[in-house]
Amino acid sequence: MLTRMPASRLPDVGTTIFTVMSAKARQHNAINLSQGFPDFDVPDALRSAVSLHLNSGHNQYAPMAGVLSLREQLALKVERSFGARFDPDEEITVVPGATEAIFCAIMATVRADDEVILLDPSYDCYEPSVRLAGGRAVRVNLDQLSFRPDWSAIRAAVNDRTRMIVINSPHNPTGTTWSSDDMDELERLVVDTGIVVLSDEVYEHLVYDDVRHQSVLARPAIAANAFAVFSFGKTFHATGWKTGYCVAPKRLTAELRRIHQFVTFVAVTPIQYALADFIADNPGYTDTLSDFYQAKRDFFLTEMKGSGFKPIKCSGTYFQLMDYSLISNKPDTDMANELVSRHGVAAIPISVFSARPDPDRRLLRFCFAKQEATLAQAAQLLKRL
Repeated sequence: MLTRMPASRLPDVGTTIFTVMSAKARQHNAINLSQGFPDFDVPDALRSAVSLHLNSGHNQYAPMAGVLSLREQLALKVERSFGARFDPDEEITVVPGATEAIFCAIMATVRADDEVILLDPSYDCYEPSVRLAGGRAVRVNLDQLSFRPDWSAIRAAVNDRTRMIVINSPHNPTGTTWSSDDMDELERLVVDTGIVVLSDEVYEHLVYDDVRHQSVLARPAIAANAFAVFSFGKTFHATGWKTGYCVAPKRLTAELRRIHQFVTFVAVTPIQYALADFIADNPGYTDTLSDFYQAKRDFFLTEMKGSGFKPIKCSGTYFQLMDYSLISNKPDTDMANELVSRHGVAAIPISVFSARPDPDRRLLRFCFAKQEATLAQAAQLLKRL
């Protein structure tokens, strides 16, 4: 009997670049500065808290919206950070990773033929989610030199079909951050239009050089029609836990939860209890992260001095862009493959995050969420080029 597969929903989507480059790093025994994960452990007290709750019987389903004690701690954190009050019962949802929150927010909001503005380079999970929802991604380039929002281009992309704009600050893959002026422009763009803002803020605590994170939650006029997505994995060096949360007004949260309950239903229970305990006992923990990661960024940049790589200013995330145009004129995908196979360091080419990348840019993204010994070893290999 012949069987026929239906046409693919995403026929032109392959395996994510992060999976590809990490696999190549393993294949070539290379230092992996491509995929964004630390090579150091989570805080001791947090690991102990997980063990405690594993051994205390917290191993069954959590409430669909998340453990209440964790949502209550998150409501307090949001108020401390942004001066905004959100109801832990009806406006905060714990999810198995920020990627799921982004998917659910798009599926809950975007309908057939709706348009969603994405700012390129844009993280690779955004457009597939838009397409699966039946919408159309409208790709607008950030400024090709500074990677800052080009507001004239963004305004020109808005029309009657615009349902959503997705923003990301601190920005992966470029390491840029939005300014207060950018948020002013966003507010003027979306208020009273019905356009929903989906704000990817997973690197909220990783900002440097006295930069202040600009959240949509600190802007009531924007937050009234916005989803804000955050990641415990980035904040607590625990990317493998795949746990995050979404903050949104009641009517948007209700729609997100309609989707979430049929995607994963709940996040992992003992991890949620452990996070609630840790956040309650260590309210100042997140205040240490900027200095912690800025020191790693600065160490990596110091180690890279004397190389042919030119750093591009990084004010947030744990990624550093490097211009390699003095070393090679190869396209970034070719250069990334050469680095991992011949020189022992894995990096990410950033052209893959844009529909229309600048053909003259020669940029690679390196993750500096690593121990100093790892960064020093990688820098020594890169300086040989």
